Amino acid sequence: MWCRRISCNGDSGSVPVYLNVYDLTHINGYAYWLGLGVYHSGVQVHGIEFAFGAHECPSTGIFEGEPKQCDGFKFRESILIGKTDMSEAEVRSLMEELGKDYRGNAYNLITKNCNHFCNHFCIKLTGNPIPSWVNRLARIGWICNCVLPATLNSTKFGQNRAQKKRGEEKQEEEEEEKKKELARRIQTAEISASNSSSSSSSSSTTTLRRGRSRTRRPRLPASPLIPTSSS
Repeated sequence: MWCRRISCNGDSGSVPVYLNVYDLTHINGYAYWLGLGVYHSGVQVHGIEFAFGAHECPSTGIFEGEPKQCDGFKFRESILIGKTDMSEAEVRSLMEELGKDYRGNAYNLITKNCNHFCNHFCIKLTGNPIPSWVNRLARIGWICNCVLPATLNSTKFGQNRAQKKRGEEKQEEEEEEKKKELARRIQTAEISASNSSSSSSSSSTTTLRRGRSRTRRPRLPASPLIPTSSS
């Protein structure tokens, strides 16, 4: 894992822009030295890595993450492309603009993949393209059928992080909804128990009062030892 620098035209800025390259297959160990290989890439700027992946929705396929930590891929190297004067807010605004073109369901391994996105993004930021070897197999697509593992295709390739993020967000929403529902049930049960307790207490008090009002002391019979006045 190392960083190198390419010849840059866009060095007038102050914020460095890196291309982080990942291996997608063990074949890269040999193909790399021939200027070939199957790679995923992401652009690192302002401490955030932006990349493009596939999913089935017509929304943006651009996602962000920790630099050099893209799930499912093995980091190979970081390449300094140039520098930019764009602020973080301006970069995010650019992401929204590019997201209209780089939709998840528009991903194609040969014509619009993660490396195409990174090349477009780097040119926008610095005026410099990415190294040609990173996306060479896309330009000679007839070789891909011979080199790419069967598990890689235009629908599954590159979607790991994008789908994982959406799945985590959906799971969090479902868990939050379950917590709210549980809280509502507990609150309802407590109110019901409180009402039941109040009703029971009121009924017992009423019964006790009624019992007391109906209880009378028996009259004592006249004692035969006490003389009574005779007429």
